[in-house]
Amino acid sequence: MPRMSRRTVLRTMAATGAAAAVPSFLTACSSSSSGGDVSNSGKKLAAWPAYEAAPGAKPDLAPTEAGVQAGYTSYPADLATAVKRTPGDGSTIRVMSVTFGTPPKPAAENQYWRAVEKALGVKIEYTVIPQADYQKKMATVMAGEADSLPDIINMFSGYALPREAQFVQKRAQDLTSYLSGEAIRDYPNLAGIPAAAWKDMGRIGGHFYGIPLERPVTGSTLWLNQQMFADAGMTESWGSEDFASVAKKATGGKSFALGAAKGSLFGNAVHSAAHGSPQGWAVGKDGTFHPHYTDERYRAAVAFQSRLRKDGSYHPDATSLSSPDLNTLFLNGTVGSMQNGFGAYTSLYPDSKGLLTPAPAVPYSVDGAPGGAVAARRSFGYTVLKKAKKERVEMLLRLLDYLASPFGSREWELLQYGVEGVHFTRGKDGSPRRSKLGEVENITNLPFRYLAEGPQVLFVPGRPEAVRALHTWQQKVVPVIIRNASFGLVSRTDVAQGATLRALMEDTITAVVAGRSSMADLDAAVKKWRGQGGDRIAEELAEEHAANS
Repeated sequence: MPRMSRRTVLRTMAATGAAAAVPSFLTACSSSSSGGDVSNSGKKLAAWPAYEAAPGAKPDLAPTEAGVQAGYTSYPADLATAVKRTPGDGSTIRVMSVTFGTPPKPAAENQYWRAVEKALGVKIEYTVIPQADYQKKMATVMAGEADSLPDIINMFSGYALPREAQFVQKRAQDLTSYLSGEAIRDYPNLAGIPAAAWKDMGRIGGHFYGIPLERPVTGSTLWLNQQMFADAGMTESWGSEDFASVAKKATGGKSFALGAAKGSLFGNAVHSAAHGSPQGWAVGKDGTFHPHYTDERYRAAVAFQSRLRKDGSYHPDATSLSSPDLNTLFLNGTVGSMQNGFGAYTSLYPDSKGLLTPAPAVPYSVDGAPGGAVAARRSFGYTVLKKAKKERVEMLLRLLDYLASPFGSREWELLQYGVEGVHFTRGKDGSPRRSKLGEVENITNLPFRYLAEGPQVLFVPGRPEAVRALHTWQQKVVPVIIRNASFGLVSRTDVAQGATLRALMEDTITAVVAGRSSMADLDAAVKKWRGQGGDRIAEELAEEHAANS
C-alpha cells in the first residue's frame, strides 16, 4: 500500500477541523469573579447582523435556503473586487489562531505572508498554535494581562475553555455597535456571512463579541472508499441490515470496512443520526429540552455499533488511532470509511487521486424509517478583538472584512492560493494549481482562514464531476439533517460540569461498543448523568431558548 505524506495528512486536517469534538463554546457560569452575567435570559438582545450577499461569481449549481451549498463546476473567468481600498493603516498587528498545518516560514522568507501583508496594509506578527497545544496556550493567554493580548484572537471551537464567555465579555471588545443590525453594512463581506453562523455562535449577555467562521449545514459525514463498498454490495437505498452485511463483507485480511479515531465513539454521530436520534439536544413544541442520551433511538445506535464491532468490521485500534493516522489508513486502503467533517472533501479529492474515489455515504434506514444526518454547528469557532480605541477597532474589522471576501473575488484567490506565477499556475480550465512553493507557503500553514472567511461553497479544482456529486448528495441529505437544538444557547451547569458529564457518557459508550461494558452499564451512566447535572442543563437550555425566541 502507498504511504501518505505528513503534508497530505495535515492538509486534510486543516480542511476539516480534524473531526474534533465541538462542544458549545459560548457558555459559562452566570457570575464569577472573572466576569459578569453572561447568560442571555432576561437581557435586551442585540439584533442579528443584517445579511446581504457580497459580490461574487454566479454559481453553476444553485444553493437552497435549507442549506445545500452553491456549487462551481468551473473556476470563474472574471474575478470580482470585494474590497475597494487597502484596509490597514500601516501599523503592526498581533494575531493568534489555531493551526492544523506545519509552522510557517518566517515573514522575511515567506512571499505569501508578505503578499497578504501588502494587500491588507499592515505588518502581521502571527502566532500559530498547533491544535494539540491550543487549550494549554489559551489558558495562559486568558490568565495574562489585558495589555498582552493579541489584537485578533481565534477562539477555536474544538475545546471548551474554562470560563470562556467571562473572559470574552471582560477582556474582548464589545462589537455590538459595529455589527448589530444595519451597522454591519460598513463591512460588506462580514455582512455576507450567513445569518445561521451568527445565530450558532450566539450572544454573550445579549451582546456580540465575535465574528463567526461559517461552515455548511452538513456536518459529521461517513466518508467511504466508494469502490470497496460498491464491491461489497452497497446500494444507495440501504438499511441498517444491509450496512452491517456490506461492512462485514468488505472486511478481510488487513483491511477493515470501518475506521474510527480516538474520541469519536466509533463514529457514533453518524450512526445515531441514521437511527433518528437527537444530536445532543432536541426541543419539543412546549420548549422542553430532551437529551439524546435518554432517547431509545440513541441506545439502539450504540447497540448497533457494538454489533458492528463484534462482527470485526472496525479497525482493531479504533479507540486509540489519532485523526491524522486514521486519515492515512483511509487513503492507503487499510480502512474503507471514516467519520469526518463534510469539509473534508476539499482535501480528500486531491489527496486520494490515483488511490481511491472518496464518497459521502447516504444515511442508511432503520426498520423502514429514513436515516437522518448530522447537522453541523454553522460556526466553527469565532474571532474576537482586543479592546481598543474606535479607530483601531474599525481598522481591525476592515482587515477581517478583507479576509471574509467571497469565492470568485481577487481577494479570495490571493488568500487561498497566493500570488500567480509564484504560488500557483492555472490549469487549462483556468483554476489555480499550486506550485511547489505554494505547497509550503499557503493558508494552511499561515491560517488566515481561522481569523475570518467568506461563505463556504462547493468547489474542487479541475473536478467538476466531484462538485456535481457533492451537490446531489447534499440535496438528498439536507432534508434529513438533525440539528442540535442547543447551538448558540447558554447553560451555566454545562460549563461548570459539562466536561465531566460528557466524559462519563463518552467513556461508557466507547466501553460498551468495545465490549468492555454492557448496555446495562450505559443505562446506569445515563441515570447518573441526569442526576449529576443533565436534568439541570435541560432546564437552563429551555430558559435560554425561550429568551432567544
